[in-house]
Amino acid sequence: MPRTSRTPGTPGTPKTPKKLLRAASALLLTLSVLHVPTARADEVAPVAVTVNARAALATVPETGIGTNHAIWDTNLGTDATADLLKDAGMKLLRYPGGSYSDIYHWADHTAPGGYVAPNTDFDTFMRGARRTGAQPMVTANYGTGTAEEAAAWVRYANVTKGYGVKYWEIGNENYGNGHYGATWEADDHADKSPAEYARHVVAYSDAMKAVDPTIKIGAVLTTPANWPDGLVAEGDAGTWNDVVLSAAASKIDFVILHWYPGALDKVGHVPDMIDLTRRQIARYAGAGAERIGIAMTEFNTGSNERGTTTQPGALAAADAYATLLANGVFTVDWWNVHNGIGSVTQVEGHTDYGDFGLLSSGTCTSDGSVCEPSVNTPFAPYYALQMVSRFARPGDRFIRAATDQAKVTAHAARRPNGDLAVLLINTSSDTSYPVAIDYSGFSPASGAPTVLTHTNGATSISTSTTGSAAAQTLPPLSLTTIVLRPAGAQTGLPGTPGQPTVSEVTDRAATISWPAASAGARPIVKYEVHRQNGAVGGQFGETAGTSFTVNNLKPGTRYTVNVVARDSGGGVSAPSAPLTFTTGTPASSSCSVRLTKQTDWASGYVGAIDITNHGAPVSGWTLSFSWPRTWQSLGSGWGAVWTQDGQDVQVVNESGNGSLPTGASATIGFVGNYSGPNTLPAVFTLNGTVCTTR
Repeated sequence: MPRTSRTPGTPGTPKTPKKLLRAASALLLTLSVLHVPTARADEVAPVAVTVNARAALATVPETGIGTNHAIWDTNLGTDATADLLKDAGMKLLRYPGGSYSDIYHWADHTAPGGYVAPNTDFDTFMRGARRTGAQPMVTANYGTGTAEEAAAWVRYANVTKGYGVKYWEIGNENYGNGHYGATWEADDHADKSPAEYARHVVAYSDAMKAVDPTIKIGAVLTTPANWPDGLVAEGDAGTWNDVVLSAAASKIDFVILHWYPGALDKVGHVPDMIDLTRRQIARYAGAGAERIGIAMTEFNTGSNERGTTTQPGALAAADAYATLLANGVFTVDWWNVHNGIGSVTQVEGHTDYGDFGLLSSGTCTSDGSVCEPSVNTPFAPYYALQMVSRFARPGDRFIRAATDQAKVTAHAARRPNGDLAVLLINTSSDTSYPVAIDYSGFSPASGAPTVLTHTNGATSISTSTTGSAAAQTLPPLSLTTIVLRPAGAQTGLPGTPGQPTVSEVTDRAATISWPAASAGARPIVKYEVHRQNGAVGGQFGETAGTSFTVNNLKPGTRYTVNVVARDSGGGVSAPSAPLTFTTGTPASSSCSVRLTKQTDWASGYVGAIDITNHGAPVSGWTLSFSWPRTWQSLGSGWGAVWTQDGQDVQVVNESGNGSLPTGASATIGFVGNYSGPNTLPAVFTLNGTVCTTR
C-alpha cells in the first residue's frame, strides 16, 4: 500500500500531509500526565511462561533484520546513519526506496517526477551498506525501466565494481499500477495485468542472470488478506499471485511481501500468512518449491491509534520481527530509515511524531508548531529492532515459547553454543508482571542470568545480572531478553537429524522420514518424533530407524513435528528443523464436498458448496464445519438454513431439498467474511460422517 514519504522536490514535507488537530493533541497531552497507578509485581499473579527447546522453528538467517533506504533521504549516505544501523544489528539494506524504485534510473541517478537528494547514488549506498555490515537488496525498475537497464545494473554492481549484490527484486508493489483500481505505482506498460508483469519477470531474470548467474531474483506478490489479494480483475486468469507464479515460478528465487497491519494486535496472522504463501508457491513451483524464499521487504507497525515512534509500536515491531523470522521469512525490512513527521499525538506519556522512520528526520509540521528531535535521534522501534538483533543472532534457532497472559508475549532462541535466549514483551501500560518460566529440554545454570531491558521512553537498552532463570519481573511496556547458560556442558552428544520429509499423508496417518544423525561419543539407539502443540510438546513415538508412521491423526489438521536422536547413555541431540504437513480427508466416504470461491474482495468472498451423497438415500441432512480461525465468520447463506455458534457452522436442509438419493447432489452458497489470512474450511461432516473434500 502507499506509504507516507516525501513529496518530489520538497524533501522535508510528507507526501500525504495530515492536519494537526491542536485541540485533540492538547487534550491527549493533558490526559497523558494524569497519574495512572501501576500494579506492583507482588500484587499480581505470576505469568506462566513455557519454553520448549525440543520444538524447533526456523534458523535465524544472516539477512533477518533489515530496513529500507530511500534516494530522497539526504542522510542516506552519512557515516552517522550507517553507524547507527550497525549498532541496531541491521543485516540487510534495501535500495532505492519503495515506489521510487519504479521511476529510478541508476546509471544517471535520476527519478523523473521525484526528488533525488544529493549523495544518494548507488555507490554511496553501497559504501554505507559496507560500513553497516549489511547485505544490499536492490529493486530493479519495472515500472519505467527495461530488462536491459536492470542487467546493466547487475553488470556494474557485480562485475565492474565487485560489490557482490545477491538479492534483486523486480519492481515494487506493481499491483498498485491501476489494474485493480488504485494507482500509486508508476507503470508505463500498456498492459498492466499480472500476466504482463510475469512475462517481464521472466525476461528480467534471464537478462540479469546472464550477467551473473549467482544472483537471486524476487517477484512481487500480494500479501494474504491484504488488498488486492484474492481479487481477480477482468481478463485475468486468476489472482495476481496465481498468474505471476504460474508463469514465473521457475525463474525466481524468492517472493516479495509487504505488510502494514495498521494495528498492533495482528501478529497472530503471521503463521497463516506465511503458510498460505508457501502453499501458493508449492502449487506452481512443484518439486523443490522450498528453494523459493519469502522476503518481507517492507513492514511497519504504524498505527493511527497507538502511534509509530513510541513504545507500543516498538513492542509490536519486536513481536512481529521475531514471529516472521521464526516462521521462515529470510528478511524483514522496516519502512524506513528516515521518513518525516506525520500526525502528532501523545502516546503513553510521550510525543508520537507519526513518523515511519527508525531515526528522526528532524522535520517539523507544516505550521512549525511541532518539530521532531534532532536528525538521527532513534525512535522507539529502533531499540525494538536492536533488541531483536541481540536476542536472536544469525545461526540461532527459534524454539517455541508461550505464556498464559495475553498482555505478555514470549519468544525463545537456542544458540549453537548451547545458550538459550528468551524475549519477553509486556504490552500492559500499567502492570509490572512477574513471570515464572518453565523449560522443557533445557536445564539452565544456577545464578542470575544476563538480562537486557528496554522500557517506555528509554533511550538505550540496559544490561544487568538479576533475578533467576525461572523468575523475572517485566516492567510495563517493556522488552526483556534473558540470556541463559546451560547447567552443564554436555559433550559427545548425537548430531542433529536431517530435515524431515512427509509421505503417504491420509486423513488419519502420515509417514515421516529423515536423514540419520551422526553419532557422538555413544551409538544412537533411537529417534523420537515430537509434535508441536504451541509450546507444549508431545511425543508421537520413537523408532530405531529413520522413518516413522504416525496414526490416529485428525482429518484436515496442520501438524508440525521435530525429530531428536537419543544415544545409549541417554544423551539427546538438538531437534531437527521443523516439518509441517496437513492431513487430508477420507479417500472414500459416503459423502463428498467441494468448496469453491466464486468471487473475493480481500475481506470476504462468495462461496459455493456442492454436497454429493454416495451412500444410502438421505431424507433430511445437516452439514457441519468449523472456521479455522477466529477472524472468519458467516455473513449470510442460501439454499439451506445457516447458523453459526462460535467458530462452528451448521447448515440444515430447507423443506424442499432434504432428499438426497444415492448419487444426488445439492448446492448451497454463502458469504464468508475474514479480517486475516483466509484459510478455508477443509473438513465437512454430513449427518455426522466425515466427507471426502474434493
